[in-house]
Amino acid sequence: MGRAVVLPLLLASLSMGAPAVMAQDARAAVEAFIARLPDVQISDLVIDQNLTLYYPDGQRQASLGEQRMFFKLPRRQRLEQTVEGQRVVQITVGDRVWVRRADGLVSELPAAGPVRALARLLVPGKRLATDLLAEWRARGVRDDVSHVARLGGRTVTVIGARAGERDVPAVWLDPDYGVVRIVTREQLPSGPGLLDLTLSEHRPLIGGLYFPYRQEVFAGGTLLILFTVRSVAINTNPADGLFEPASLRSR
Repeated sequence: MGRAVVLPLLLASLSMGAPAVMAQDARAAVEAFIARLPDVQISDLVIDQNLTLYYPDGQRQASLGEQRMFFKLPRRQRLEQTVEGQRVVQITVGDRVWVRRADGLVSELPAAGPVRALARLLVPGKRLATDLLAEWRARGVRDDVSHVARLGGRTVTVIGARAGERDVPAVWLDPDYGVVRIVTREQLPSGPGLLDLTLSEHRPLIGGLYFPYRQEVFAGGTLLILFTVRSVAINTNPADGLFEPASLRSR
């Protein structure tokens, strides 16, 4: 059950001695993307999606489930998840995480970086390129290294990796869609390794912002989870009580 709770949200090295032009290329790409979103105003999201959990071979489906995710930006999240009839609810407020498991037990969990970063990946909001680069740097992404690559038939800027590097933290930035892939080094159940989140099948959300309707999580190159979004609603003002840990104790 722990795998089902944590992995769906896993879901975005300091620079030393690289040519300045590489850092400028990364910053220019981020600044160009942010410049496309001057009028985007999003205070909250509600996402309904299906999820498929895979066996460790990455080929066979292990479990199917559904999720409803509430985000009240910038620091509150609620996950309601049902997998194989087992319902789990998880609330994140800032750096703290609480969960009510299927048996009704409520406990506080250590907060994970990818949990806190998920909303910022999906909705970048009004921030400076400096802020985004600093967040990625904190996750091990070298912002003084970048190159241009092709992904899904589109040209993207890969920040944190040189051409040919496959085993380092990196952010793949599409000029229209934003972050379409982020690779980080995490503590996985099997030990330290690379966690790879890819975002695709983007659809217009608001203004110049797109939302990924397909999200895949890989560990060491093996598919762990597939999310397929059914619907996204913005600015519906979910009740504050949904994000109160005390709500987990009420049935």
